[in-house]
Amino acid sequence: MIRSDECLNQMRAVAEGVGDAGSDAWTSEVLGRYRAERLESLKRDRHVPPFFGRIDFDERADGPEETFHVGRRHIRDEQGDPIVIDWRAPMSEAFYQATSLEPRGVRRRRRFGFADGALTSYEDENLQDAVIDPLTSQILLSEIERPRVGPMRDIVATIQPDQDDIVRSALDVDICVQGAPGTGKTAVGLHRAAYLLYTYPDQLKQAKVLIVGPNTSFLSYIGAVLPALGEFDVDQSSVEQITDEVTIRGTDRPEAARVKGEARMAQVIANAVRRKITKPRESVQLTMSGRKYRVSEHHFVRYVDDIRRSDVSYLAGRERLSLALAEDVRRQKEAGGGSPTDAELRRTARSREAQAAVQAVWPLVTAPGLIFELLTNPDTLAGAAHGILDENEIELLLWDKTPASVKRARWSVADAVLVDEAAGLLNRVRSYGHVILDEAQDLSPMQCRCIARRCVNGSLTVLGDIAQGTTDWAATSWAQTLEHLGRPQAHVEPLTLGYRVPGEVIDFSNQLLPLIAPELPPASSVRPGHGSLRIEQAADIESRLAELVIESAGKEGTTAVICADASVTSIVSNLAAREIRITVLGDGDTGLIDVVPCSIVKGLEFDHVILVEPADIVEAEDRGLNRLYVCLTRAVADLHILHRRPMPDFE
Repeated sequence: MIRSDECLNQMRAVAEGVGDAGSDAWTSEVLGRYRAERLESLKRDRHVPPFFGRIDFDERADGPEETFHVGRRHIRDEQGDPIVIDWRAPMSEAFYQATSLEPRGVRRRRRFGFADGALTSYEDENLQDAVIDPLTSQILLSEIERPRVGPMRDIVATIQPDQDDIVRSALDVDICVQGAPGTGKTAVGLHRAAYLLYTYPDQLKQAKVLIVGPNTSFLSYIGAVLPALGEFDVDQSSVEQITDEVTIRGTDRPEAARVKGEARMAQVIANAVRRKITKPRESVQLTMSGRKYRVSEHHFVRYVDDIRRSDVSYLAGRERLSLALAEDVRRQKEAGGGSPTDAELRRTARSREAQAAVQAVWPLVTAPGLIFELLTNPDTLAGAAHGILDENEIELLLWDKTPASVKRARWSVADAVLVDEAAGLLNRVRSYGHVILDEAQDLSPMQCRCIARRCVNGSLTVLGDIAQGTTDWAATSWAQTLEHLGRPQAHVEPLTLGYRVPGEVIDFSNQLLPLIAPELPPASSVRPGHGSLRIEQAADIESRLAELVIESAGKEGTTAVICADASVTSIVSNLAAREIRITVLGDGDTGLIDVVPCSIVKGLEFDHVILVEPADIVEAEDRGLNRLYVCLTRAVADLHILHRRPMPDFE
């Protein structure tokens, strides 16, 4: 450890000594930014060890035995020889994949135990001996069971072979991970992002990686993982944040939201865009270099038809049409012996006459304006939806009251996705090199299309669990979701062995699977978790909850009181009246004890969970049993179910 620290300090000193050798301001800025990023990546967190493992390879005929330490980042000495190799390097793969049956040339694997950055223990696995189960490693199990304080941690020291296979899949491979609770699917997705950025820097430096999560609480929870792995230049967003052309201030009736989320709406919007383009009814007169020329109606119609049939966006089509008109004029001038320049061509294309002619047949349209017209004008919607939606569905989509303007409209989440669909037709949106999409089972077909537009030229990793689908449009099979994401060929990789959720909790939760996802196999856990589940009925549930929260305050790690959304206010008031300090997750703050609305708990984990009144959670929504399954599987150490009403029927 001392040697690795010395070498890391030397690497940092070299980076600090890099001067400004740029030949101009832009180059100097780039060099300065690179230097800052390099120094940030070389920071040494004293609570994080420089390495966590070691692999000893067999002696070779042409040389001695080789030994490599494996850590979160590469560390080299003055001569450039490796002291610690990055966990993502090809050489490190053997640390995760070598077994007694397939040692990959590894004679010994050593795991190191640390406490607050200090080395406390180590374990050796001699792979040439009898068959060894790595899950019997006390260091590995201790790391998995370590209480969680603060945001999500990386899992580089505990990645298992099935997880490593997914992490190290090639950049051009689309993967869908069907992961049961506690199997580490979110962590796998984040570590895959780090692996791809390390392995394919040239492809992803400009194209970048996008992480998409279900909500901002989830993004805050996972936000520290990639920086801990040395990756800072990654975009993270919720679906709502991606669809940011309008401000979300309203809600939909469930029936309207379901229709807006269906894939059929894509064709309705495409029709609405296409119907904006009309057939020219007259010729157009344009000026080039002071002389007037006339583009015939016949030619004008042909240009419109040709561009409309081409694969260009709506706004690009407008520009192409103005250039087509200007090209017609240039040909006429050349036929008369003139030699118009490119500058003259551009001036004619931008002229008031050309722009007016284009506007008359191919009007300027904004995405919010288009959807606003669809949702407020019955005739426009009926024309675009003809043969796609029935009269009742059209009636559902129309707003009850027409807002005064686009800006004053009370847009819903589903409306924002429709606006994004329109924006993608009007102009090309940015495409990332790779997108990691978490909790994908909850996305509507239209939301899936929104994500698909962000990786047209890249690849996709889809993470989720069919059993945890809680929205009205939640998928019942991955084939549906992958089709809407434009990746029907993606391989579905199941993860069924859990590492975080105790076995007792998993076994209890598995009772719901025949009701909510009968096609999925039951999950299991490497941790039996004896005594991790308690179910208690209490007549005075308020007093008993207060007692449990006070007990939890003395436990190591985080505690969540999970309840139906409608119960949050009363629970907070009850605890506050007893002078018990708590925070409400989602209010912009978090603490060691949080009251968590069940609607935002997905993807999160807590050491201790007190689940209040499961019947209220089930009755609050159509897919209440799915929501309950999510809530039951958030505990890492123990789950205490507290209820006054009868428990929901699992049969």
